[in-house]
Amino acid sequence: MRSGMKNNRLAKLMLGAGMASLAVAGCSGSSSGPQLPPASFVSMQEGPGEEYVIGPLDELTIFVWRNPELGAKVQVRPDGRITTPLITDMPAVGKTPAMLAQDLTLQLSQYINEPLVSVIVNNFSGTFSQQIRIVGATEKPASIPYRANMTLLDAMIAVGGMSEFASGNRARLIRFDRGTGKQKEFALRIDDLMKKGETSANVMLRPGDVIIIPESMF
Repeated sequence: MRSGMKNNRLAKLMLGAGMASLAVAGCSGSSSGPQLPPASFVSMQEGPGEEYVIGPLDELTIFVWRNPELGAKVQVRPDGRITTPLITDMPAVGKTPAMLAQDLTLQLSQYINEPLVSVIVNNFSGTFSQQIRIVGATEKPASIPYRANMTLLDAMIAVGGMSEFASGNRARLIRFDRGTGKQKEFALRIDDLMKKGETSANVMLRPGDVIIIPESMF
């Protein structure tokens, strides 16, 4: 009888210790999962990013050499098309400026000889696949255009940092791997980066990344 009571007490003590350890782990706010390699705060060698892909609401300048009346300043419509003199409803979204210039050249060649067309992006929004989206416990959840050599620190500055109740070390980065066609998830340590200045917590971002910042449980 006494042996049974001792076993019950021991089991309760072990259970209590286990729950305490879980609570401590939860309070620590440490995120588990694969980590991305650290990035330097200041890039030693700036390099070009991927080719820019035109998105809805981008503002473009179409220039036709020696035929300025055929050019125009246009905004890409929400349906992804543009209209210029002589050309109606030309698909623009998903193309690089060079690709759109080639398509416009092909259409204009029906009206003038050997047209030379240039496309300049004046004000860009980009497609979702080229934006960085930051949601959850931030001061200003937002979708921001990706720029070459962008890091986690750059993105957090752009949205004004985290909210008061954010649990930055439990944040996650969702990334679509074009090679495998699958989605990958990585752990982030935003608290360590923003509050402690740990350089190892700063990571490089890629176009299309989604950063999710949960709120603290306490």
